[in-house]
Amino acid sequence: MNVKRTILLLLTAVSVLPALAQYGSARERSRYDHHNTERYYGLRLGLNIASLASDIVDLDMDARTGFAVGGVYGMQLVNSTPLWFETGLFYSEKGGRTDHPSNEVKCRLSYLQVPVVVKYSFDVLDDLYIQPFLGGYLALGIGGKTKNYATRESTASFDRVNRFDGGLRFGCGVEYKMLYGELGLDLGLTNISKGDFESVRTRNIYFNIGVNF
Repeated sequence: MNVKRTILLLLTAVSVLPALAQYGSARERSRYDHHNTERYYGLRLGLNIASLASDIVDLDMDARTGFAVGGVYGMQLVNSTPLWFETGLFYSEKGGRTDHPSNEVKCRLSYLQVPVVVKYSFDVLDDLYIQPFLGGYLALGIGGKTKNYATRESTASFDRVNRFDGGLRFGCGVEYKMLYGELGLDLGLTNISKGDFESVRTRNIYFNIGVNF
């Protein structure tokens, strides 16, 4: 997905979220504010800035943009403490690119990703919460292409790398009533290279917005 389409998706989501929040505020607080319950559900739409880190120069790739969309489920771990467990399922685009004039390559790796994090919720102001989180993720590659513009070749990305990925996830979220936003980092720990003598690991800075119910 190119940058213009990604930005358009995010702008559309931003325009819709206030309407959802207004709808939620018309209901009783206890029905949509998960801080008054033991669990919550959420929808997320995000922007990825992904890259590939390798010990081989030709496999090391700079950042490319992609998008992520999915849903989450959270539950309170301790009744007396604002400590929450959150997991979910996302479609997430990662990969990387090289912009050298003689070797321009763009690699897209599409994953189904399951995040598993623990977050602590700080009550800053009325209805405003700051939520740092730490955990990990597991991902399964489902598609993607690698385009070499020098040779005019296009191949399936997972012909060269393994489909399974996993690593650390950490960042911080902000919640106001139904609205939620977060900035985080996925740090791949799995060597996804199929070669015996090199390593390739995913990196991804992401920004998600959404709503919690």
